[in-house]
Amino acid sequence: MSKPDWNAFPHDATAFQYAGDALKAQWGRLHQGDQEPWPEDAQVQEAWRRYHAGDFAGAVEAGLAAGTAGFNAANKATSIYATYLIDDEDEKKELFLQVSKRAEQLIAANPDNINAHYQFAYAMGRYSQAISVATALAQGIAGKVKTALEKTLALAPEHAEAHIAMGAYHAEIIDKVGGMVGGLTYGVSKDKSVAHYEKALELAPFSAIARIEYANGLLMLFGNKKVKEATKLYNEAAEVEPADAMEKLDVEFARSELED
Repeated sequence: MSKPDWNAFPHDATAFQYAGDALKAQWGRLHQGDQEPWPEDAQVQEAWRRYHAGDFAGAVEAGLAAGTAGFNAANKATSIYATYLIDDEDEKKELFLQVSKRAEQLIAANPDNINAHYQFAYAMGRYSQAISVATALAQGIAGKVKTALEKTLALAPEHAEAHIAMGAYHAEIIDKVGGMVGGLTYGVSKDKSVAHYEKALELAPFSAIARIEYANGLLMLFGNKKVKEATKLYNEAAEVEPADAMEKLDVEFARSELED
């Protein structure tokens, strides 16, 4: 495939270069959040190496060249790129749809692939935010996201990123339709949302994005009553020492929100 003409990672990535054996040595820390198994395929390793270093276009190129074995690396690179480094909403939506389609291909080929289900849920969740959660609910996307997250957690109960996403699933639906309708129609609750966020922090105590999403969730669930707690979480996120490009983008986002 031709390399995507994508925006460059906007920060110094010197600390995120995991050359040679360094990638495997740091794999447990780098993938504590998503439980991605160590790949034996050298090309897939290279895709992940590029991803962690912020070369998202290169990660997509290497990942797709490796076939379905590289889809998770390509998909995560695409999703993080679309989340943070693209402003155009139509382009965001197109990239998230690409991820969801590749994730469905991978699920068909390997139904027990943990992050095939998670990347589908993540992409469709972000797509839902782009088209509006209310529209996504009307189109039945929410149910697909929930099913994919439930499958992810059934396969990997310690998948911190899936717990974050499930916490957000509950919070966003309650924010849009209210607790009573949300509970009766979608089975969501404030307690379940908070429990998922808390579990994510327990599993990945270093995570900036867990704190950011938890803060956002608290504000959706409880409004101004939780401003103090949300601000504390954002401040903690801003102080995290990132281990890769995605974490750096998370930390910088927290800092920018605190400055506004």
